[in-house]
Amino acid sequence: MTRRLFIFDGPDRFLAGTVGEPGDRAFYLQARKGGAVISVALEKVQVAALAQRLEDLLDAVEAPADAEHPDALTLEEPVVEHFRVGAMALAWDAATEAVVIEAQTPTEDGEYAELPDDAEDGPDVLRIRIDAPAARAFARGAEALVASGRPACPYCGEPLDAQGHFCGRSNGQLN
Repeated sequence: MTRRLFIFDGPDRFLAGTVGEPGDRAFYLQARKGGAVISVALEKVQVAALAQRLEDLLDAVEAPADAEHPDALTLEEPVVEHFRVGAMALAWDAATEAVVIEAQTPTEDGEYAELPDDAEDGPDVLRIRIDAPAARAFARGAEALVASGRPACPYCGEPLDAQGHFCGRSNGQLN
């Protein structure tokens, strides 16, 4: 299958968002530049890991920590999944003082595949290049998104469903 590259240098928008209700949400990364919009599906833990790694990277390069995330950013509809993310890579481009985020489809070995852009075969790739303030704002928004899920059980920390859940710490009682 022919490899697809989706490259967004300085996108107009880049965010993590969800479709569905807490406990039954699908997570997406979405980028838009002009009329081009792409949405890729990923897991909640991948969103959380990306946000944390971005914060760590930005702290390491001493990027300003005062970025605010916009409260009202939601996914643009309709959300059309271009691919599901298998692996991600994160880099700092010192020459342009920009963060480069790559998300790619799963490979056979489950590892990130480093290929030149002109490679005909290989995993599909979404590449985002954003400045440090935009990266910090993305990370803060992604952290808020992950935290906005179901409340945690006060005993075991597992997410509570609307009907409660069977808690191992409360001797299997429904909480």
